[in-house]
Amino acid sequence: MGLRTVLTYEDYAALPADGRRYEIHDGELSVTPAPGTQHQEVKANLFDVLRHHVKEHRLGKLFDAPIDCILTQTAIVQPDIVFVDTERLPIISERGIEGVPTLVVEVLSPSTAHLDRGAKAQLYARHAVPFYWIVDPRSRTIDAYMLVEGAYQLAARLEGSEARVLPPLADLVLDPATIWV
Repeated sequence: MGLRTVLTYEDYAALPADGRRYEIHDGELSVTPAPGTQHQEVKANLFDVLRHHVKEHRLGKLFDAPIDCILTQTAIVQPDIVFVDTERLPIISERGIEGVPTLVVEVLSPSTAHLDRGAKAQLYARHAVPFYWIVDPRSRTIDAYMLVEGAYQLAARLEGSEARVLPPLADLVLDPATIWV
């Protein structure tokens, strides 16, 4: 058995700016293709709704990809949307988010759905990200997970045409008509 090379933030920072989406999951390089147009539209719509709410209520800061979320030196991800509540604001630096954000949002693409539901969900849970949303443009659902004893449990689901509140944003009623394309 050969020794596995564990990649760090320094290795990540040295990767070429070639248009690919790079992440490091527990020291291993992950490369995914750029997302498609439906993904980008849904992400932009959701980001606009969330940004307005977060800003209006002064809940913290919201970022959309690409933004480096440096969970550890060997776990660097670029979630589609990242929310950092006011208590966690010190983790925001010039190079990215250096620590555990309050909420990460992944919008599924056909090429990344298995990663977002599997390896990335496990990675976020291991690093104790309190809330994780999986947005599925095809089924028009948002599954809001909450970390409970080290594992994600489904806390709420937005589906159909009924507006819904998803944790951790208790004062935001999400209207599906503002999100789906």
